[in-house]
Amino acid sequence: KYNWIDAPASKGKASGAFSHPTVPSANPYILLNYLGSTRDVMTLAHELGHGIHQVLASNKGALQCSTPLTLAETASVFGEMLTFKHMLRREKNNLSRRVLLSGKIEDMLNTTVRQISFHEFETIFHNQRLKGEVSLEKICKIWLDVQRESLGPVFNFQEEYKYYWSYVSHFIHVPFYVYAYAFGDCLVNSLYDVYASEGVDSFEQKYINMLRAGGTLRHNELLKPFDLNTSDPKFWKLGVNTIIKLIDDLENII
Repeated sequence: KYNWIDAPASKGKASGAFSHPTVPSANPYILLNYLGSTRDVMTLAHELGHGIHQVLASNKGALQCSTPLTLAETASVFGEMLTFKHMLRREKNNLSRRVLLSGKIEDMLNTTVRQISFHEFETIFHNQRLKGEVSLEKICKIWLDVQRESLGPVFNFQEEYKYYWSYVSHFIHVPFYVYAYAFGDCLVNSLYDVYASEGVDSFEQKYINMLRAGGTLRHNELLKPFDLNTSDPKFWKLGVNTIIKLIDDLENII
Protein backbone atom coordinates (compact mmCIF):
# COMPACT_ATOMS: atom_id res chain seq x y z
CA LYS A 1 0.00 0.00 0.00
CA TYR A 2 2.71 2.48 0.98
CA ASN A 3 5.55 1.10 -1.18
CA TRP A 4 7.99 1.33 1.71
CA ILE A 5 9.66 -1.93 0.64
CA ASP A 6 10.89 -2.34 -2.95
CA ALA A 7 11.16 -6.13 -2.94
CA PRO A 8 11.14 -7.68 -6.46
CA ALA A 9 14.33 -8.11 -8.46
CA SER A 10 14.04 -6.26 -11.77
CA LYS A 11 16.14 -5.20 -14.73
CA GLY A 12 18.30 -2.16 -14.04
CA LYS A 13 17.69 -2.28 -10.30
CA ALA A 14 20.56 -1.77 -7.85
CA SER A 15 21.94 -5.02 -6.47
CA GLY A 16 22.00 -6.05 -2.83
CA ALA A 17 19.72 -4.81 -0.08
CA PHE A 18 19.57 -1.90 2.34
CA SER A 19 17.29 0.15 4.57
CA HIS A 20 17.55 3.91 4.03
CA PRO A 21 16.53 5.98 7.07
CA THR A 22 15.66 9.14 5.05
CA VAL A 23 14.93 11.71 7.83
CA PRO A 24 13.69 11.18 11.43
CA SER A 25 10.25 12.58 10.63
CA ALA A 26 9.65 10.04 7.83
CA ASN A 27 9.70 6.26 7.59
CA PRO A 28 12.68 4.29 6.23
CA TYR A 29 12.60 2.76 2.76
CA ILE A 30 13.90 -0.76 2.15
CA LEU A 31 15.40 -2.10 -1.06
CA LEU A 32 15.58 -5.86 -1.68
CA ASN A 33 16.13 -8.20 -4.59
CA TYR A 34 13.71 -10.82 -3.28
CA LEU A 35 13.43 -14.13 -5.14
CA GLY A 36 11.88 -16.25 -2.40
CA SER A 37 14.89 -18.23 -1.16
CA THR A 38 15.65 -18.87 2.50
CA ARG A 39 18.53 -16.42 2.23
CA ASP A 40 16.12 -13.80 0.88
CA VAL A 41 13.87 -14.32 3.91
CA MET A 42 16.90 -13.76 6.16
CA THR A 43 17.83 -10.65 4.19
CA LEU A 44 14.30 -9.29 4.63
CA ALA A 45 14.53 -9.91 8.39
CA HIS A 46 17.93 -8.19 8.43
CA GLU A 47 16.74 -5.05 6.64
CA LEU A 48 13.51 -4.88 8.65
CA GLY A 49 15.70 -4.95 11.76
CA HIS A 50 17.53 -1.90 10.44
CA GLY A 51 14.21 -0.24 9.66
CA ILE A 52 12.79 -0.87 13.14
CA HIS A 53 16.00 0.45 14.69
CA GLN A 54 15.79 3.59 12.55
CA VAL A 55 12.14 4.19 13.48
CA LEU A 56 12.71 3.68 17.21
CA ALA A 57 15.78 5.96 17.25
CA SER A 58 14.08 8.70 15.23
CA ASN A 59 12.74 10.32 18.42
CA LYS A 60 16.30 11.47 19.19
CA GLY A 61 16.23 13.88 16.26
CA ALA A 62 18.48 14.34 13.26
CA LEU A 63 21.68 14.94 15.23
CA GLN A 64 21.45 11.97 17.60
CA CYS A 65 19.38 9.31 15.86
CA SER A 66 22.30 7.80 13.95
CA THR A 67 23.53 4.61 15.57
CA PRO A 68 27.25 4.18 16.36
CA LEU A 69 29.04 1.54 14.28
CA THR A 70 29.35 -0.74 17.29
CA LEU A 71 25.55 -1.13 17.34
CA ALA A 72 24.71 -0.42 13.70
CA GLU A 73 24.14 -4.11 12.93
CA THR A 74 22.55 -5.12 16.24
CA ALA A 75 18.84 -4.96 15.37
CA SER A 76 19.41 -6.34 11.88
CA VAL A 77 21.43 -9.38 12.95
CA PHE A 78 19.15 -9.98 15.96
CA GLY A 79 16.18 -9.99 13.58
CA GLU A 80 17.99 -12.53 11.42
CA MET A 81 18.69 -14.74 14.43
CA LEU A 82 15.06 -14.65 15.61
CA THR A 83 13.87 -15.55 12.12
CA PHE A 84 16.42 -18.35 11.74
CA LYS A 85 15.55 -19.91 15.11
CA HIS A 86 11.84 -19.75 14.28
CA MET A 87 12.36 -21.44 10.90
CA LEU A 88 14.61 -24.10 12.45
CA ARG A 89 12.05 -24.92 15.17
CA ARG A 90 9.29 -25.36 12.58
CA GLU A 91 11.37 -27.52 10.23
CA LYS A 92 11.07 -31.26 10.96
CA ASN A 93 12.83 -32.65 7.88
CA ASN A 94 16.48 -33.40 8.68
CA LEU A 95 17.73 -32.54 5.20
CA SER A 96 16.00 -29.16 5.33
CA ARG A 97 17.38 -28.57 8.84
CA ARG A 98 20.87 -29.31 7.54
CA VAL A 99 20.39 -26.77 4.76
CA LEU A 100 19.20 -24.13 7.24
CA LEU A 101 22.03 -24.81 9.68
CA SER A 102 24.80 -24.93 7.08
CA GLY A 103 23.54 -21.70 5.50
CA LYS A 104 23.42 -19.91 8.85
CA ILE A 105 26.87 -21.17 9.85
CA GLU A 106 28.31 -20.02 6.52
CA ASP A 107 26.72 -16.60 6.96
CA MET A 108 28.04 -16.25 10.51
CA LEU A 109 31.56 -17.24 9.51
CA ASN A 110 31.41 -14.77 6.64
CA THR A 111 30.17 -12.08 9.00
CA THR A 112 32.97 -12.65 11.50
CA VAL A 113 36.07 -14.20 9.93
CA ARG A 114 35.61 -12.68 6.48
CA GLN A 115 34.73 -9.18 7.65
CA ILE A 116 37.66 -9.15 10.07
CA SER A 117 39.96 -9.96 7.14
CA PHE A 118 38.33 -7.13 5.16
CA HIS A 119 39.08 -4.75 8.03
CA GLU A 120 42.66 -5.99 8.18
CA PHE A 121 43.04 -5.31 4.45
CA GLU A 122 41.71 -1.76 4.88
CA THR A 123 44.04 -1.07 7.80
CA ILE A 124 47.14 -2.23 5.94
CA PHE A 125 46.15 -0.38 2.76
CA HIS A 126 45.49 2.96 4.47
CA ASN A 127 48.72 2.71 6.47
CA GLN A 128 50.58 2.18 3.19
CA ARG A 129 48.68 5.06 1.59
CA LEU A 130 49.90 7.44 4.30
CA LYS A 131 53.41 6.84 2.97
CA GLY A 132 52.48 7.60 -0.66
CA GLU A 133 50.69 6.24 -3.70
CA VAL A 134 49.85 2.53 -3.62
CA SER A 135 50.02 0.75 -6.98
CA LEU A 136 47.37 -1.66 -8.25
CA GLU A 137 49.86 -4.50 -7.96
CA LYS A 138 50.57 -3.61 -4.34
CA ILE A 139 46.86 -3.43 -3.46
CA CYS A 140 46.31 -6.86 -5.01
CA LYS A 141 49.25 -8.29 -3.08
CA ILE A 142 47.95 -6.87 0.21
CA TRP A 143 44.55 -8.39 -0.53
CA LEU A 144 45.90 -11.85 -1.31
CA ASP A 145 48.29 -11.86 1.65
CA VAL A 146 45.47 -11.04 4.07
CA GLN A 147 43.10 -13.61 2.55
CA ARG A 148 45.73 -16.36 2.64
CA GLU A 149 46.48 -15.64 6.28
CA SER A 150 42.78 -15.57 7.14
CA LEU A 151 41.65 -18.66 5.23
CA GLY A 152 44.77 -20.81 5.39
CA PRO A 153 46.34 -23.20 2.87
CA VAL A 154 43.15 -25.13 2.12
CA PHE A 155 41.96 -22.56 -0.41
CA ASN A 156 43.41 -22.23 -3.90
CA PHE A 157 42.94 -18.65 -5.11
CA GLN A 158 42.48 -18.15 -8.82
CA GLU A 159 44.42 -15.41 -10.59
CA GLU A 160 41.37 -13.14 -10.92
CA TYR A 161 40.69 -13.23 -7.18
CA LYS A 162 43.46 -10.72 -6.56
CA TYR A 163 41.07 -8.06 -7.88
CA TYR A 164 38.17 -9.08 -5.63
CA TRP A 165 38.81 -6.17 -3.24
CA SER A 166 37.47 -3.83 -5.95
CA TYR A 167 34.10 -5.60 -5.73
CA VAL A 168 33.60 -4.61 -2.07
CA SER A 169 31.80 -1.26 -2.27
CA HIS A 170 32.24 -0.62 1.46
CA PHE A 171 35.94 0.03 0.90
CA ILE A 172 35.04 3.02 -1.28
CA HIS A 173 31.77 4.38 0.09
CA VAL A 174 31.97 3.57 3.83
CA PRO A 175 35.63 2.93 4.75
CA PHE A 176 36.22 1.00 7.99
CA TYR A 177 32.54 0.06 8.31
CA VAL A 178 33.04 -3.69 7.86
CA TYR A 179 34.27 -4.36 11.40
CA ALA A 180 30.75 -3.44 12.55
CA TYR A 181 29.48 -6.68 10.99
CA ALA A 182 31.87 -8.85 12.99
CA PHE A 183 31.34 -6.80 16.14
CA GLY A 184 27.57 -6.86 15.67
CA ASP A 185 27.42 -10.60 15.02
CA CYS A 186 29.34 -11.51 18.18
CA LEU A 187 27.36 -8.92 20.16
CA VAL A 188 24.03 -10.31 18.94
CA ASN A 189 25.12 -13.89 19.65
CA SER A 190 25.79 -12.92 23.27
CA LEU A 191 22.60 -10.86 23.44
CA TYR A 192 20.52 -13.70 22.01
CA ASP A 193 22.00 -16.10 24.56
CA VAL A 194 20.72 -13.79 27.32
CA TYR A 195 17.31 -13.67 25.62
CA ALA A 196 17.04 -17.44 25.06
CA SER A 197 18.21 -18.32 28.57
CA GLU A 198 15.91 -15.68 30.11
CA GLY A 199 19.00 -14.31 31.82
CA VAL A 200 17.47 -10.90 32.60
CA ASP A 201 13.98 -9.67 33.46
CA SER A 202 11.95 -7.62 30.97
CA PHE A 203 14.36 -8.39 28.12
CA GLU A 204 12.00 -7.15 25.40
CA GLN A 205 11.49 -3.71 26.97
CA LYS A 206 15.21 -3.31 27.66
CA TYR A 207 15.97 -4.28 24.07
CA ILE A 208 13.52 -1.69 22.70
CA ASN A 209 14.98 0.96 25.01
CA MET A 210 18.44 0.14 23.67
CA LEU A 211 17.27 0.68 20.09
CA ARG A 212 15.48 3.90 21.04
CA ALA A 213 18.71 5.37 22.40
CA GLY A 214 20.06 5.95 18.89
CA GLY A 215 23.49 7.56 19.14
CA THR A 216 23.07 9.06 22.62
CA LEU A 217 24.92 6.34 24.55
CA ARG A 218 28.01 4.19 24.03
CA HIS A 219 27.65 0.45 23.53
CA ASN A 220 28.89 -0.52 27.01
CA GLU A 221 26.26 1.69 28.63
CA LEU A 222 23.53 0.23 26.43
CA LEU A 223 24.53 -3.35 27.27
CA LYS A 224 24.62 -2.90 31.06
CA PRO A 225 20.91 -3.75 31.50
CA PHE A 226 21.69 -7.16 29.95
CA ASP A 227 24.68 -7.78 32.26
CA LEU A 228 27.00 -7.80 29.23
CA ASN A 229 30.43 -6.19 29.13
CA THR A 230 32.35 -6.01 25.86
CA SER A 231 35.59 -5.44 27.80
CA ASP A 232 35.32 -8.94 29.26
CA PRO A 233 36.76 -11.75 27.07
CA LYS A 234 33.87 -13.95 28.25
CA PHE A 235 31.51 -11.73 26.25
CA TRP A 236 33.28 -12.56 22.99
CA LYS A 237 33.69 -16.24 23.87
CA LEU A 238 29.94 -16.40 24.44
CA GLY A 239 29.41 -15.03 20.93
CA VAL A 240 31.84 -17.48 19.32
CA ASN A 241 30.34 -20.39 21.28
CA THR A 242 27.02 -19.72 19.56
CA ILE A 243 28.65 -20.56 16.24
CA ILE A 244 30.30 -23.65 17.73
CA LYS A 245 26.92 -24.88 19.05
CA LEU A 246 25.37 -24.54 15.59
CA ILE A 247 28.25 -26.51 14.07
CA ASP A 248 27.72 -29.22 16.71
CA ASP A 249 23.99 -29.29 15.88
CA LEU A 250 24.79 -29.71 12.19
CA GLU A 251 27.26 -32.53 12.85
CA ASN A 252 24.71 -34.33 15.03
CA ILE A 253 22.21 -34.31 12.17
CA ILE A 254 24.79 -35.49 9.64
